[in-house]
Amino acid sequence: MGRIFEVRKSSMFARYDRMAKQFSRVGKEIAIAVKKGGPDPDNNPSLRRVIQNAKSFNMPKDRIEAAIKNAMGKDTSNYDEVLYEGYAPHGIAILVVTATDNTTRTVANVRSHFNKGGGSLGNSGSVGFLFKHLGMFKIAADAMDIEEMELELIDYGLEEVGEDSEGNIIVRCGFTDFGNMQKALEEKGITPISSELEWIPENTIEITEEQSEDVFKLIARLEEDDDVQHVFHNMG
Repeated sequence: MGRIFEVRKSSMFARYDRMAKQFSRVGKEIAIAVKKGGPDPDNNPSLRRVIQNAKSFNMPKDRIEAAIKNAMGKDTSNYDEVLYEGYAPHGIAILVVTATDNTTRTVANVRSHFNKGGGSLGNSGSVGFLFKHLGMFKIAADAMDIEEMELELIDYGLEEVGEDSEGNIIVRCGFTDFGNMQKALEEKGITPISSELEWIPENTIEITEEQSEDVFKLIARLEEDDDVQHVFHNMG
């Protein structure tokens, strides 16, 4: 009985940690979006995207509003998005998206994670060319037929459309077309479940299951860092 309780308690804390990490990540994304485009989501597409994502994992409305208000304050931290590039073990390319108010701290921590995880931090541009920077919109399956959606969105920078494992429609567009695609979906009355800017590998590298464990350990180290927002890789 005690063991079952411990497992449940551990699982509960794990969920809490994930939620806390999500809320922290969104708070920083809100700060960056407000800094770039102002606090009004009607006039700030980036902020609308962040708010939509926050709602997708049930971040309370008051937490969202508080984050926007804090981002407008004079004493709040100024976060910048910084991309770090490097290699994990076995030649796997890694991109690390961070939101930081202290780049000296962040680069030192990221370098340490790479070193301790058996990888190496590279210079800017060292692996970025192996990825495409795309916008991704996850849309409910009943929003529109896939073939119809492809025809409707082709003029707004559509790169590809498909389905995920849960049957949701995934729409991808070029990075520079993200705002156009977001506006097009809004005009068609389609509200995405979530939307992100992703780095998708041009090609993937196949490695053994044992080797992949080494890579996942490094990714886990990076994702636990408070400054890290997203980690992308080209592992097959």
